[in-house]
Amino acid sequence: MMRDFNRKLRILLIDDNANHLRGIKELITLESSYEVIGTTTSANLGINLIKKYHPDIVLMDINMPEKDGLQAITAIGKLNLPTKVIALSGYDDSDLIYRTMKLGARGYVLKTMASVKLINAIEDVAAGKIYLPAMLSTRFFEYFQTAAKEETKSAAGENLLSSLTARENEVLELLTEGINYKSIAAKLIISETTVKTHVNNIFQKLQVNDRTNAVLYALSHGFKASKTPAMTAV
Repeated sequence: MMRDFNRKLRILLIDDNANHLRGIKELITLESSYEVIGTTTSANLGINLIKKYHPDIVLMDINMPEKDGLQAITAIGKLNLPTKVIALSGYDDSDLIYRTMKLGARGYVLKTMASVKLINAIEDVAAGKIYLPAMLSTRFFEYFQTAAKEETKSAAGENLLSSLTARENEVLELLTEGINYKSIAAKLIISETTVKTHVNNIFQKLQVNDRTNAVLYALSHGFKASKTPAMTAV
C-alpha cells in the first residue's frame, strides 16, 4: 500500500522510560513535520493503540517489561497492518539486531546515536527502505551470514529426518535406546531381516554408514520419535 504523501506521517512511540518518550516526541516535533499520535510505556497498550489508530511508523523500545520489544514486534506483525516498526535499543549486540530484524523490524537505532540518525531512520523506513546505521550494518550482515549457514544446516537435518517413514521412526527410536536388532524385531512384531531392511533405509536417508552415526545424527538434530504404537506386522 502506497503512502499518501499529502498527509503527515503518523508515529507512535513505545518506551518504558517516560523521560525518553518525552525526549523523542520533542525531537520529532522540532526536527520534522511528522505527527506523534501517541506515546505509551506499555507494549500491550501500544499494540492496542496500533489496532485502533493504524500508525505509519512505530518506534519500539526493545528492552520492555511485561512484553518485551521482540514479542511486541511479533504481535504487531500478526495484525497484518501496513505499520512499520523501528527498533530502539541501548544494545548493539549482533544477535539481538539479527533477531529483531528477522521478526519484522524495518530499522534498528541505538538510543545513544545522534538525533539526526533517528529522523533519517524514519524517513528511510517510511519510504520503504531498511535502516541500519553504518556501524551496525556490517556487524549485522556478518552475523546474518553465519546464522543463515547454521539455519541451513539445521533445516537440512530436519528434512532428512522428515523423510523417514512411521515404521523407520519407530526403529530409529529403539536404536537410540540401545536395543539390538533381535529385540527390536520382537517389540515391533516383525522379522529381524525386516528390521535390518528398515535400518539400511534409515542409513541411506540420514546419509550415515552405521548405527552409531545414525543415533548421533538423530539426537543432534532434535529427533522426536513417532508416538504411533506398533500393532501390526510389516
